[in-house]
Amino acid sequence: MNVPALISRKRDGGELDRDEWAAIVGGFVAGTVAPEQMSALLMAGVIRGFTTAEAEALTEILLASGEQLDLRGLRGPVVDKHSTGGVADTTTLVVAPILAAAGVQVAKLSGPGLGHTGGTIDKLAAIPGLRTHLTIEQMLRQVGEVGIAVCAASADLAPADKRLYALRDVTGTVPSPALIASSVMSKKLAAGAPNIVLDVKAGSGGVVGDRDEARGLAELCVRLGAGHGRRVRCLVTDMRQPLGVAVGNALEVRAAIEVLAGRGDRRLQQVAVALAQAGLDLVAEAAEPVRAEEVLASGAALEAFRKWIHGQGGPDADPEDLAKRLPAAPVRRAVTASAPGTVAGVDPRAIGELAVTLGAGRRHPSDVIDPAVGIILDVRIGDPVGAGDRLATIHAATETAAADAAGQLVGAIELTDGPPPQPPALVVDEVGPDPA
Repeated sequence: MNVPALISRKRDGGELDRDEWAAIVGGFVAGTVAPEQMSALLMAGVIRGFTTAEAEALTEILLASGEQLDLRGLRGPVVDKHSTGGVADTTTLVVAPILAAAGVQVAKLSGPGLGHTGGTIDKLAAIPGLRTHLTIEQMLRQVGEVGIAVCAASADLAPADKRLYALRDVTGTVPSPALIASSVMSKKLAAGAPNIVLDVKAGSGGVVGDRDEARGLAELCVRLGAGHGRRVRCLVTDMRQPLGVAVGNALEVRAAIEVLAGRGDRRLQQVAVALAQAGLDLVAEAAEPVRAEEVLASGAALEAFRKWIHGQGGPDADPEDLAKRLPAAPVRRAVTASAPGTVAGVDPRAIGELAVTLGAGRRHPSDVIDPAVGIILDVRIGDPVGAGDRLATIHAATETAAADAAGQLVGAIELTDGPPPQPPALVVDEVGPDPA
């Protein structure tokens, strides 16, 4: 294998076939292809583009690099759910209980957050006693007993993707639809669910910038799933501002409980209900027809949440009581507007990075998370504010950290004295098969 020649071909806009990709990915994992060479090839592809055939080949290679779960022994319909990453995106903690309450089983393997986007596993880890690491046998038993299991992904599922993603993360080669799709779908296919709901984020807080690019990514994910006999539905949702009001692990668990209890943030509820309905539509022939919003309103999803949390080792408590027992930061500091105006922008990436600085996320995989810290937002795009009105509240470990964060937060919220901007739509597109 002439690695420099493959790099040069990709640099010049050419295509690598499946055997060439298999050789170079295998060589990288084995250590015979240098990280510098793999980085150069990935960067060439990000700049010049990858073909659909290359995305399909990469997905198959990453999938074949490890184990694949067999979920055929589970009773009833099974759905997996995944987001391409966002800020204040707590939808899994709402979607999974809605689906379970409607008779759909949710088997989800999740990874920790890295960078400005949060991870579902980190949110769950904020709940006292809850186990995020389950064996496959434990996961399957839990799904069978309570309808939901969400646990840390095994290192044996698509291990080549983990190696590639770590390299992409430090070389600026993450934002490629083909690389994102092959990474996401190889893990989802390995996890075994026949039905998959994807939330593809469009905007500065996600991994792709605009609606058209997000739709292209969604279409590619649907195609990759169909090629392996999976039904995939993708919702393209807005990430030009944080989805929910809470950014930080325990804060986001509380926000999810509020929505499940019929209160809480309307934006988070709207997207969660839309994702849950997408899952219900995928399995409409195998499950009793039902509307996600009706399940949520009935209180059944809140009870499903309680059973789920207790099943994974958390307290057997009323969820609203549980919310009061979650870790709380010792310092809270309000951030107020210095002048009147209208909110023109709430930068999700800046907000997410600020939460990481407080300790709510990781810059490196070895970083330790503080589950209590984060930010509660009080404004959205289009909201009018007066001088002295609260924009947000910082939850921090120390007074110094709170003061530093407050100063930075002001720069992440843009005010204008012009006409109020139109708030962006939440669900901007949908891609996937028709309801079963």
